[in-house]
Amino acid sequence: MTLYRQLVIFTLGLFFILFAGTLLVKFESTRSFLIDQLESHAQDTATSLGVSISQYSIEDDMPAIESMINAVFDRGYYLIVRYMDTKGSVLINRELDVTIENVPQWFIRLVPLKIPEASANVMANWRQAGTIFVKSHPGYAYKTLWENVVHMTLWFLACGIFVLIAGGFGLRLLLKPLVLLERQADALCKKKYEIQQHLPKTKELRRVFEAMNRMTSKVKEMFDEQVTIAEGLRKHAYYDSLTGLGNRRYFENQISARLDRQDSATQGVLLLVQINDLHELNLQKGFQAGDELLKRVAALLQETTKQHENTVLARLTGGDFGIFVPDGTSWEAESLAETLVSQLNQVVVEQLALTDNIAHVGAISYESPTTLNRMLSEADLALRSAQQAGPNKWTVRNLTEETGKMPLGQQQWKNTLEQALAQRKIILFSQPVVNTYDRDKIIHLEIFSRIVQDDGKFLSAGAFMPFTERLCLVSTLDRIALEDVMQLDAAMLSVDRVAVNVSPASMHDDAFRRWILFAIEKLPTKAPRINFEFSELGAVQQMEKIKEFSAIARRHGHLVGLDHYGQSFSHLGYLQSLRPDYVKIDKGYTDELKDVDNDSRFFIGCLCSVAHSLDITVIAEGVETEQQWQLLKELNLDAIQGYIIDRPKPLLNKKNSER
Repeated sequence: MTLYRQLVIFTLGLFFILFAGTLLVKFESTRSFLIDQLESHAQDTATSLGVSISQYSIEDDMPAIESMINAVFDRGYYLIVRYMDTKGSVLINRELDVTIENVPQWFIRLVPLKIPEASANVMANWRQAGTIFVKSHPGYAYKTLWENVVHMTLWFLACGIFVLIAGGFGLRLLLKPLVLLERQADALCKKKYEIQQHLPKTKELRRVFEAMNRMTSKVKEMFDEQVTIAEGLRKHAYYDSLTGLGNRRYFENQISARLDRQDSATQGVLLLVQINDLHELNLQKGFQAGDELLKRVAALLQETTKQHENTVLARLTGGDFGIFVPDGTSWEAESLAETLVSQLNQVVVEQLALTDNIAHVGAISYESPTTLNRMLSEADLALRSAQQAGPNKWTVRNLTEETGKMPLGQQQWKNTLEQALAQRKIILFSQPVVNTYDRDKIIHLEIFSRIVQDDGKFLSAGAFMPFTERLCLVSTLDRIALEDVMQLDAAMLSVDRVAVNVSPASMHDDAFRRWILFAIEKLPTKAPRINFEFSELGAVQQMEKIKEFSAIARRHGHLVGLDHYGQSFSHLGYLQSLRPDYVKIDKGYTDELKDVDNDSRFFIGCLCSVAHSLDITVIAEGVETEQQWQLLKELNLDAIQGYIIDRPKPLLNKKNSER
């Protein structure tokens, strides 16, 4: 029962006690007064009647005496009027039946009245001629009592209704600060730090509000401290403080994780950019001039590569920068290298360098499985070739392996993808996500899309997804995959949830957004609930659209997760605004878990702590060894995913069986 109802009931209870007490006191005083009145009235009547008939008793004029008694009795205020002689014989007797009108019988039975009696002597000269006996009628007393009770009850009832309405309204006003306090506490549970600006005037409530505000501020400071520690560890381990880019460790980890990912494309572009004469610039103009040059170059590199999704950009050492474009093609490598050299010429115009020979770019593109060491070695050879070619030159080397299986040209990719989507040549694979402490407990299945090629082999999403986005086909692909997922039967899957990656670019498509909102609302009950996963970088860039979609999806029982958590250099405070249901730590950090003293372990622990403080589930992806699993258990991660559990396998369902 709410405090408001308790106070209302308590107030009405006090009012009822007051009413009952007042009624009882009033009733008793009225009854005593009426009994005294009846007794006085009977005595006065007996006395006056005795005196009046005394003169007729001398002559023994009984008709006259009877006439006087009848005149008094007929007024109706008496129950009995009796005239007796000195021997006790009744000479005249008038009695009236007790009938009380307009008074309920239950009230008469409940309130007994003692009916007073009175008598007076009738004298004949100096001797007693007889006795007159009078007994009052109780009807008047009962009527007066009943009317008083009714009037008092109606009056208190009216007052009670007024107290209920006015008191209820007043209590709501008095309890309004408690509602605000409840909302503040609820917001604190959701890790929303609201400070009450308008404090109540009531002294006790004001102290409670001030204490709640202090606690909220303290909890917010603790959360901000966690975020600061996590950011500090990440910057220390993976961040170049001068340029704001990643460092060499971050660069190599991201590339290694990408190369090890089985569902990614076996193609990409790596570029090495070397700034010339940086040492001489530091000697002639000081380190501040050199730092300004490096920061300007970093800004130009970021501006040039921002159109390429998931690009890894880092300062390797001194004036050397590295750029990795996953899923990039050979023609993109040439275009990007040429654009970089052209953009870097702005440094000459801004007079930040000593000479016009600003930089050289060496790039490699690969279309077959390779290693990081080979990529760096080949990129270094390309850089040396560019330096030998002259000032501000670039060179691209291609690491290819003839397969004849995959389309390499942009137009070939376009034709292949359009044909695959038109014929719905999409097959679903799945990989389980399990509880960290019970690997037999499946949390959900992550769904992967594959394109079936003409030779029957599968083309992974990592190979074709970049092209679907560049060719504006990604929303069509996402819709086909989701339509297939929505036709699954949760009972056959033995899980009630599946996770599907959705491109943030699809949220820009109005037609896709309208369709997905309608589809999740009409999703069959037998279908599994869907976890919509977005990449961290894409979700941060499209935060408002993702937040709007998340609110609608959760109302229908679905969840929203972030993939590759920690991959971007976005401030971790975005989690407080976006509030995903879970995050998946990027494989690049999982791969570094080798021993308890590894700083990636501390970084993952901080990432996990920040997420858990917001009631967000944390999942580690790319777990492949028992050692990684044990370390993740110690870090209190909620779930794991990777080859240590199972590899992605074709998902058997009606659509697959038809193929």
